[in-house]
Amino acid sequence: MGITKKVTVLAAGLGLVTLSACGSSGDDAGTGSGGPKTVTLVSHNSWAASKDVVAAFEKQSGYKVQVLEDGDAGQAVNKAILTKDNPQGDVFFGVDNTLLSRALDNGLFQPYRAKGSDRIRPEYRVDEDKHRVTPVDTGDICVNYDKQWFSEHDLTPPKTYDDLIKPAYKNLLVTENASTSSPGLGFLLGTAAKYGDDAWQEYWKKLKANGVKVVDGWEQAYNEEFSGSAGGRQAKGDRPLVVSYASSPPAEVIYADPRPDTAPTGVAEGTCFRQVEYAGLLSNAKNPEGGKALLDFLIGKTFQEDMPLNMFVHPVRDDARLPEEFTKFGPQAKAPQTMDPAKIADNRDRWVKAWTSLVLK
Repeated sequence: MGITKKVTVLAAGLGLVTLSACGSSGDDAGTGSGGPKTVTLVSHNSWAASKDVVAAFEKQSGYKVQVLEDGDAGQAVNKAILTKDNPQGDVFFGVDNTLLSRALDNGLFQPYRAKGSDRIRPEYRVDEDKHRVTPVDTGDICVNYDKQWFSEHDLTPPKTYDDLIKPAYKNLLVTENASTSSPGLGFLLGTAAKYGDDAWQEYWKKLKANGVKVVDGWEQAYNEEFSGSAGGRQAKGDRPLVVSYASSPPAEVIYADPRPDTAPTGVAEGTCFRQVEYAGLLSNAKNPEGGKALLDFLIGKTFQEDMPLNMFVHPVRDDARLPEEFTKFGPQAKAPQTMDPAKIADNRDRWVKAWTSLVLK
């Protein structure tokens, strides 16, 4: 996920991200009419879509879709802003609610109201007066735990932020750097939403004293440090708690061979922060018509229902069905922490600076 989230697919070596991506049936996409026949999607490294869905969109629209991956969500957004006068593509996907204001304030997108946007759940809609971004997916950033480790140590897994600072969980948690990682930033914002501007720093002082480990990004935290993931077990990770996503447990099931009946990892639901990812038509896009067709497709029902098992995120359309693996192993948190994008915009840089001084120095 950039998220970002959005989730980096756990089986990174399986080649799920393709340079020719996206597709839909019938009314999910626009049609091309002259102009460039390639439409370019710029994204973070977690983009993935089924080949048959891609092919259907390309056949129906007349556009060949090229995907340009640009690192973690924060890195990709920053690069897109720096190149906005001569953009690398036509559509940017993967800016989330933690970074949205940075993109909008820097004029990254031009207005376009995507077809089908009336089916997007109201709680995910933003910028409705200008329509510069379109919600595409949502996910919850949460602490995951290694079920086997806690069973072997006869210890109840934590459930809340408060639990994480208890002595019983000393030296067990690994999280990502809030200044370089989307889930790391989401976890910081979750604590700020929970404890408020006056108390979140005190919470992090206690978390630091309780031995939290900070690494640069999700890949290292989840696939190297976390003892409960397939990658972490291979790397002999020794941290049974990790900041990841509510959709990580179903991924552990889906990519296991043989598949287990239950997920080897669980989610501490009282540690979740709701992340929403958006896409937008880039300012100065060379193929704006192709970009509009692509945006229509991204919120079309076909792509929305294809997305969960490729990017391990939830759809934003109210009529999109979830796969059984999600409903069984990765339901959304019932009461996640949330924060208005405007509040994030007003405080993000200050909070990250304070967090860096407090936790990393």
